[in-house]
Amino acid sequence: MLGRLTLDAIPYHEPIIMVTVFCIILVGLLIISAITYFKKWTYLWSEWLTSLDHKKIGVMYIIIAFIMLLRGFADAIMMRTQQLLSSAGEAGILPPHHYNQIFTAHGVIMIFFVAMPFVVGLINIIIPLQIGARDVAFPFLNSLSFWLTVIGVILVNLSLGIGEFAQTGWLSYPPLAGSEYSPGVGVDYWIWSVQLSGIGSTLTGINFFVTILKMRAPGMDLFKMPVFAWTALCTNVLIIISFPVLTATLFLLTLDRYLGFHFFTNEMGGNMMMYINLIWVWGHPEVYILVLPVFGIFAEITATFSRKCLFGYNSLVWATIAITILSFIVWLHHFFTMGAGANVNAFFGIMTMIIAIPTGVKIFNWIFTMYQGRIRMHSAMLWTIGFLITFSIGGMSGVLLAMPGADFVLHNSLFLIAHFHNVIIGGVVFGCMAGITYWFPKIFGFTLNETWGKLSFAFWIIGFFIAFMPLYALGFMGMTRRISQNIDPQFHLLLAIAACGVGLIAVGILCQLIMFYVSIRDREKNKDLTGDPWDGRTLEWSVSSPAPFYNFAVIPHINSLDAFWNMKQKGEVYKKPEKYEKIHMPKNSSTAIIISAFGTALGFALVWYIWWLAAISFCGMIVTWIIRSFDYNTYYYVATKEIEEIEQQHLDKINKMGLNDVN
Repeated sequence: MLGRLTLDAIPYHEPIIMVTVFCIILVGLLIISAITYFKKWTYLWSEWLTSLDHKKIGVMYIIIAFIMLLRGFADAIMMRTQQLLSSAGEAGILPPHHYNQIFTAHGVIMIFFVAMPFVVGLINIIIPLQIGARDVAFPFLNSLSFWLTVIGVILVNLSLGIGEFAQTGWLSYPPLAGSEYSPGVGVDYWIWSVQLSGIGSTLTGINFFVTILKMRAPGMDLFKMPVFAWTALCTNVLIIISFPVLTATLFLLTLDRYLGFHFFTNEMGGNMMMYINLIWVWGHPEVYILVLPVFGIFAEITATFSRKCLFGYNSLVWATIAITILSFIVWLHHFFTMGAGANVNAFFGIMTMIIAIPTGVKIFNWIFTMYQGRIRMHSAMLWTIGFLITFSIGGMSGVLLAMPGADFVLHNSLFLIAHFHNVIIGGVVFGCMAGITYWFPKIFGFTLNETWGKLSFAFWIIGFFIAFMPLYALGFMGMTRRISQNIDPQFHLLLAIAACGVGLIAVGILCQLIMFYVSIRDREKNKDLTGDPWDGRTLEWSVSSPAPFYNFAVIPHINSLDAFWNMKQKGEVYKKPEKYEKIHMPKNSSTAIIISAFGTALGFALVWYIWWLAAISFCGMIVTWIIRSFDYNTYYYVATKEIEEIEQQHLDKINKMGLNDVN
């Protein structure tokens, strides 16, 4: 009845796992108790969990990302500790099978459940505000995308205490991912967590592609959009093209494991190299899905805190488009060593070097924007400057790896790990932290504590360089990736230095948590700071802080790129319209949560071969969707009286601060 699920699936013999699971359960019970004690269940359900407001969905994405950042970073600490002890001649804290699970989970969590939710969360919050829309094109689909991501998060964390996670690396290459070499449930957990959350990402891509193309304010043609909107548009093009490839690839791997097909085996006509090609046809655009939106964030921040117009707007846009196209013809550089041939390797090596050109154009644009600007060293600007340094180093090491000859030597070493983290941490993570800092007052109506924000940045960037620069040297010395046992003692010193860097990053994360606590505690003191910096340039800053649920009482007409800046120059930060009209807004919906609950049960049932539960869950998802399709009352009208009251409060605040005065 329960398939292959037995009591033996709980790893009682693993003390680290059991203590971790106990702590997670304890924290969960404390949170549930606190919500119950303060009687907040109704508030959470009606205001957040069932909300179709793009801003609240974006905030929930970011909360999920922060929670999973703590989980993924804990994995990183354990891996680095194991390598440090092993190089000192100790047995270490992790047996090989446990280390391999942590190694796999770290990569999956950080890419799918930290970086993606951070990026998608910021896109959710800001894009409708930047283009003058009241919400996204398909609000319910937006909620469903989020809750499909939650399914993946739940399944990954369930694998910690019930069964195991994959031991195959974060992309689960066959034949290791096949049923012959991985007969347990680990790869199945990996498949269903990535598959279901990946479908959510595809829906997100479709939603925002349509939103940006069809819901821009009157007068805002494509070349009047902010750069962040452009990078989001290109990102969603990449999602729409690449994520179906991931879905199809995982479906074929599922057929191999569940029904004995031979797409990716060495017998019966299968070819594991087909899997490698397909997964990287998705995998390399995924890198740009993560990094393109943060390029847009840095463009907004450099213009704002340099108090200048963005240098080379058109070149930035065309560089973004070039990267979008080129990202699909460089995937093979991930497996130069697998015998594709000299001509193929040469082509993909050249393409990889070429894609560095538009990226370099962007970096020079940001530097020239800052040149002779009146730079204000806000913490968001510090994250941006840190990015410019860190990402440039990662980019140069990437150009080195673009040469097939060098890649043959370095591909399986820690040099590649250092390069990848240089790009992802120095680019994506720094960019998301900058974006959250920059737009936090627009979301919540009060500013983040600058002292703790700058401390967090200092520990993050110093810790990063101490943690990852030694890995370049270790790579040249010959230390391979994925190794956890019997490490050569000559690597111990550099591994010890790297471990110190990880500790500093941990302090940086702690400073961020303190920053949020202190900022929330002192929010009343900072409420008069509406979050509208006097040098803000783009349309979202013309909206009150926090933004009302309908965003714009009257949809603005856009005549230029720096719309808000031009309004301020005329002393028109806010002009009360002569009259208001009723606004059409989506109702809250619990349907996505119900589908998510059925989806979680479906994924769990398929992992453990509980076929009756899988059938019921799948039917439940379909029936819920059909019932939703017959619900015609999915929108409601906001009364003009309610709009007038909210807008008058905003006008009073604007007048009190004198923001309508011409500078």
